[in-house]
Amino acid sequence: MLQRFAYRLNLALEPWFPEQRLFLKSDTATRFVRLRPLTQAMGLMLGTLAMGWMMVASALLIVDMLGQANSRDQVASQTEVFAQRLEALSADRDLRVAEAAGAQSRFNLALDQVSAMQERLLAAETRLRELQTGIDVIQNTLRRTIRERDTARAEAQTAQAALAAGGSGSPVTQAEDLARTLDLMSEALTSAARDRDTMLTEVAEAEAKTAEVAKAKAEVEARNAIIFAKLEEALTVSVEPLEKMFTAAGLNPDDLISAVRSGYSGQGGPLVPIKLSTMGLSGSPDETRANAILATLDTLNTYRMAAFKVPLGLPLKTSFRLTSGFGGRNDPINGRHKMHEGQDLAGDYGDPIYATADGTVTYAGWENGYGRLVKISHAFGIETRYGHLSDIGVKVGQKVSRGEKIGDMGNSGRSTGTHLHYEVRLSGTAVNPMTFIRAARDVF
Repeated sequence: MLQRFAYRLNLALEPWFPEQRLFLKSDTATRFVRLRPLTQAMGLMLGTLAMGWMMVASALLIVDMLGQANSRDQVASQTEVFAQRLEALSADRDLRVAEAAGAQSRFNLALDQVSAMQERLLAAETRLRELQTGIDVIQNTLRRTIRERDTARAEAQTAQAALAAGGSGSPVTQAEDLARTLDLMSEALTSAARDRDTMLTEVAEAEAKTAEVAKAKAEVEARNAIIFAKLEEALTVSVEPLEKMFTAAGLNPDDLISAVRSGYSGQGGPLVPIKLSTMGLSGSPDETRANAILATLDTLNTYRMAAFKVPLGLPLKTSFRLTSGFGGRNDPINGRHKMHEGQDLAGDYGDPIYATADGTVTYAGWENGYGRLVKISHAFGIETRYGHLSDIGVKVGQKVSRGEKIGDMGNSGRSTGTHLHYEVRLSGTAVNPMTFIRAARDVF
């Protein structure tokens, strides 16, 4: 059946593919190979298919090469844009630091002014109390003088009545006694009138000074209210971005403040609230607002110290591009799907690598997979790792500051190209480093 089908197929193909014979001649014999029409047609078909496959593969390869070229151009463009963004963020960070320093200076100046005004206010209130005491003394003296005047008048009337009744003694003696008595009463009344007028003048002056002191006190309170309002606004604008930054990084601001205050041992210490209980002003509105401002300023200062202890910066200052990110991926060497616990940043061989926060070097050497590796322990249970380095510039136990160089970019260990493998770990668990980098963009 198959032979008959093949025979008929050969007859059908005979006009286009006539039977060919290939002669193979040797020294002793001559042989030939018969190429039937079906064999020739199949050979042509296979050759055509092979040629078509080669053309399609070549086209796909050319398209892929063009796509890779476009992708490289896009990556270069994105890298340039990202570098410009980083420069702008750096400039904005410097501006924010300058603004914070200016706000600190303005606050210190305002605090000095508030202190001076409070001292003047206390002096004015002391003077007011003294004047009130003087007024009380003058009023008491005036009342006593009036009583003495009334008593003298009563005695004079009694003497006149006695004279009129014709008391004992000669008329000449009685007249002399009456004259002396009248002179004494006149002098006493004149002296009492002078004292009264003097005291009334002093009372008027004391009341005028009291009004001036009250007016000065009101002006001081109005100026204090304006100063406090400006300080509260400036501190609110400074503290809110820092709180958002730490929250975006997955850190609790309250826990950060507690940890920094418990471990803070530098000069200065936390700001102490104002206490005016010995001056009679405890619990006043100005004291309450001043203490609230001091508490906010202490929080701002604590956030500033925490920012240097948390890895919020970038480990590179040169141009780079982001390659493999944090999360699951296909391993570039064996193709297996596994967890990538850091962020890869590709750059030039030998680019300097910098610490992203203050800390202590806990490891500096070779480790399988990482190659040359540096581990830095930071506050709040945070650790950063810098892998595949070409050179290590720090030692175990060394204290490093944020922005301090710790090594150079390389290709050591299990790596397919020059790059930095950057990790951030919280309490030993790897987290996405880009969370910390993005959180600092709006502040630094």
